[in-house]
Amino acid sequence: MDPYKHRPSSAFNSPYWTTNSGAPVWNNNSSLTVGTRGPILLEDYHLVEKLANFDRERIPERVVHARGASAKGFFEVTHDISHLTCADFLRAPGVQTPVIVRFSTVIHERGSPETIRDPRGFAVKFYTREGNFDLVGNNFPVFFVRDGMKFPDMVHALKPNPKSHIQENWRILDFFSHHPESFHMFTFLLDDIGIPQDYRHMDGSGVNTYTLINKAGKAQYVKFHWRPTCGVKSLLEDEAIKIGGANHSHATQDLYDSIAAGNYPEWKLFIQTIDPDHEDRFDFDPLDVTKTWPEDILPLQPVGRMVLNKNIDNFFAENEQLAFCPAIIVPGVYYSDDKLLQTRIFSYADTQRHRLGPNYLQLPANAPKTAHHNNHHEGLMNFMHRDEEVNYFPSRFDPVRHAERHPIPPPMLTGKRDRCMIEKENNFKQPGERYRSFSPDRQERFISRLVDALSDPRVTHEIRSIWISYCSSADKSLGQKVASRLNVKPSI
Repeated sequence: MDPYKHRPSSAFNSPYWTTNSGAPVWNNNSSLTVGTRGPILLEDYHLVEKLANFDRERIPERVVHARGASAKGFFEVTHDISHLTCADFLRAPGVQTPVIVRFSTVIHERGSPETIRDPRGFAVKFYTREGNFDLVGNNFPVFFVRDGMKFPDMVHALKPNPKSHIQENWRILDFFSHHPESFHMFTFLLDDIGIPQDYRHMDGSGVNTYTLINKAGKAQYVKFHWRPTCGVKSLLEDEAIKIGGANHSHATQDLYDSIAAGNYPEWKLFIQTIDPDHEDRFDFDPLDVTKTWPEDILPLQPVGRMVLNKNIDNFFAENEQLAFCPAIIVPGVYYSDDKLLQTRIFSYADTQRHRLGPNYLQLPANAPKTAHHNNHHEGLMNFMHRDEEVNYFPSRFDPVRHAERHPIPPPMLTGKRDRCMIEKENNFKQPGERYRSFSPDRQERFISRLVDALSDPRVTHEIRSIWISYCSSADKSLGQKVASRLNVKPSI
């Protein structure tokens, strides 16, 4: 009997996870890395397949960050950090670099309201003399998950129910009940800053850990932080309902009108740095994207200022076709083994090639302002005029040469192939410290929002108990208050 003759029409009949080709997947939570810390291996076919399928789920709208607004301006260095990096655009105070910035909401569709409780994207493209640098981040300094293997699942949970197309708390709380590291992010999302007043009055963060490298080859881990000169302002629920009911594009209009009136938004750029030789001195992993770096230990260092002084000329060309990717760096800036960053390096470019085509970097908003040369040519929507006869390298008929070598982090990598969690999870210390930093009325609003979500009738007793344990692990009194409101006995 042919075992495939009566194969069920549904592809979802396997009792365990598989790849699209049917191969069993024994770990759908962790990427394949060199040792516990990484970096991630490209041979992780399941990860690549999972991300590649996820990146192609929507056309032509972005899967995430679909709703956004852009503006142009410049970045100016105000403080000398040439001892930390050989990046040309950071070479000396006074140096200016043109930029384009895109602000966005994350989860909902292109026409969704800008008053929803949602993280905000904060992406900056620097058009430097050494090519583009894309600093792609959010308004919060931490993230929900630390491994990009979980990113498609996370977005699916946060997106509307595929049956009803309604975003539902029970789905969100169910998914994150399996990921205690997410609780830190929820102390931002369910805090008063969860709904920014507009794009001008919010912080920005690179979120991921990058590496700065100086001329001598010395590396420093770095986190980037944007601080608005006009201050951070947010909307409480009643204000958001009122403003969103009157204008679902209020933040886009505020950005456009402010620039048109000459009231140019400005942010100060700060960095925090850690010597990689000192990373084990902390009770958390510095490359864990669910953690912040304590400013009392690792103070903010000023770098420069960014001013947005020009509105975009065309929304489609400079917002919808504007594309960012954390893989786009310049000499003096490099990646780290941050597991989320490592997957974003692949996923963002892959998304843009799917959404805009393989030649999306030729589009004016995405193309570098400096001369560039390579043999990447032809393909869909290639509009670059070329008349050379030699399209290979090396050639004695083409004088193009390699650029001068620039320093990158030390190349030594050791470890066994493995799928595992990081060693220093420490999921609840920082959320507890953040909650205790709130004023009593701010704590009360945070509790009310969490209790409201946990009161969804489809949230099970088990899920409520897990979330109460998160609260209690962060702060005992927080757990007691949430349990009391829900009439559930706290587990600790």
